[in-house]
Amino acid sequence: MGFNCGIVGLPNVGKSTLFNALTATAAAQAANFPFCTIEPNVGRVAVPDERLEKIAAIAGSAKIVPTQLEFVDIAGLVKGASKGEGLGNQFLANIREAAAIIHVLRCFDDPNIIHVEGSVDPVRDAETVETELMLADMDSLAKQISNIEKRAKSGDKELKAQLDFMLKVKEALDAGKAARTVPVPDDQQKTFRMLQLMTSKPVLYVCNVKEEAAATGNDWTKQVKTMADKQGAGCVVICAAIEAEIAQLASAEEKAEFLQTIGLDEPGLNKIIREGYRILGLQTYFTVGPKEARAWTVRRGARAPEAAGAIHTDFEKGFIKAEVIAMSDFTGLGGEQPCKDAGKMRQEGKEYLVQDGDVILFRFNV
Repeated sequence: MGFNCGIVGLPNVGKSTLFNALTATAAAQAANFPFCTIEPNVGRVAVPDERLEKIAAIAGSAKIVPTQLEFVDIAGLVKGASKGEGLGNQFLANIREAAAIIHVLRCFDDPNIIHVEGSVDPVRDAETVETELMLADMDSLAKQISNIEKRAKSGDKELKAQLDFMLKVKEALDAGKAARTVPVPDDQQKTFRMLQLMTSKPVLYVCNVKEEAAATGNDWTKQVKTMADKQGAGCVVICAAIEAEIAQLASAEEKAEFLQTIGLDEPGLNKIIREGYRILGLQTYFTVGPKEARAWTVRRGARAPEAAGAIHTDFEKGFIKAEVIAMSDFTGLGGEQPCKDAGKMRQEGKEYLVQDGDVILFRFNV
């Protein structure tokens, strides 16, 4: 699975506490001092989806297998990281490998927890991290441009087009704009990915608040939301301390009762996972039978053979057709056979664009 989100932020904002809650483990050390997370910790969590349980119940599936999202807890960043300050070089290398950025911002005041800047200001903190990423991108891009300029002198049109596009990205970075703000032509999508620019990655801001603000947010979270909206980024409000408590509860009933007592409808982690899934441009389709009901991850815009390949490469290579039932039909009519009887199972070919929630049976030949 290549879908992962790197959890970043300044030291002491709650990154490791959040990661521990996400994975329900103590793998990442949480402590009140900078750089307590020395190595990136990786954990996979199930993507919450009520639809999977519904189709499993209808089909009488013996086993339920949700799709998963990977989270990487990355060492805290400080000013000067782009020049190697603190654990900068390691931080930058780790985040470069992530597909999306979950940026945890401290939106609470607590004299017992030190802030590296001496005061709470989440928008400033976000700009600090973004600036370091941009500076590192500018350095990386300058080297790549220098390399391609030499090769483009041969008159190769493709290389010239790549160079022109890279210069547009450089222009944006020089103007203080993230690489993700640059429109990418279809013929330069591959080039853009190969540049591996950190500010090209989608961002989700996670506002970490105290318990009393978990349901409503506060003035700091409103400022972050305004910033996120301007950038086209995601934004959720959570209390990492609450999430850590919820993660330790054994049963769904206990968790529901605890959430009810503090006025929350669901764990904040669910919102983070769903938003992470969304900003990565992902969707879910399902396979179902008596043995198991399973959710599969596929990018939005994927065609049927690509979706089949999520199960096994042989399914993609030998793809013949996909038998598709819409989620609403499957749950509304009561399963596969009633859908067949009602003519709601469709035969789709290689050009079919998979829709979120499709229930699919692939036919293939190897």
